[in-house]
Amino acid sequence: MPVIKYPRIRDPLFYEWDRKAQKCGLRHTIYAVNGDQYTGEWLNNLKHGKGTQIWKSTGAIYSGDWKFGKRDGYGSYSILDPVTKEHKKMYTGWWENDQRGGRGVFFYPNGERYEGEWSNGLRSGWGKMLYSDGSIYEGQWLADQPSGEGVLLLPNGNRYEGGWKDGKKHGPGKYFYLDKGQLLEGIWVADIPKCGALVDFGRDNAPDSTEFPLPEIKLQDPAAVLAEARAMFDDSHN
Repeated sequence: MPVIKYPRIRDPLFYEWDRKAQKCGLRHTIYAVNGDQYTGEWLNNLKHGKGTQIWKSTGAIYSGDWKFGKRDGYGSYSILDPVTKEHKKMYTGWWENDQRGGRGVFFYPNGERYEGEWSNGLRSGWGKMLYSDGSIYEGQWLADQPSGEGVLLLPNGNRYEGGWKDGKKHGPGKYFYLDKGQLLEGIWVADIPKCGALVDFGRDNAPDSTEFPLPEIKLQDPAAVLAEARAMFDDSHN
């Protein structure tokens, strides 16, 4: 009897094209439809390993570690200066799930700089902020604001040591007026000292000390105060 040969069933061509398009291992530059380009390592069609990404719309560059298509590990991010047309480094440090996470340094356009810990792209943990006016804050951060314990050093040498909340002095703290040679120790609420004691502190060497020193508060024995009050009461009734 005749032998019937059935044609072998073949997958549609787009399956073959998709298989050949899958990226794995080290690849040369790959261009996206929107013009972005990536040069580096791949795994299962995802950026994975070492690589450099350039965004066409902004000119920004990221060079560093990738994990399953996201920035993860150590890397640096630079932006394009519209005036000089040169790239300026904005962040160098650790990344987690495509956001700043771990320790890193962030350079702000106005010249300010933050060195410390990050979480979910925000300053969180322990860090040091150098402001454009010369002030320096070093301490704890939460959700991009000083929160916890920290020290603020002002350009004139004065400093605050104590509690912070939502970027403001909050809780027990000490404010050293080194220019006047005085120390205010007390309780702050939302940047305002609510109660405390102001005493002289190195007043003799202060560059802008007050004309007269603060009077010393002499504490008396409670029993003596009570006896004096009773004596005054008795005299007023005699």
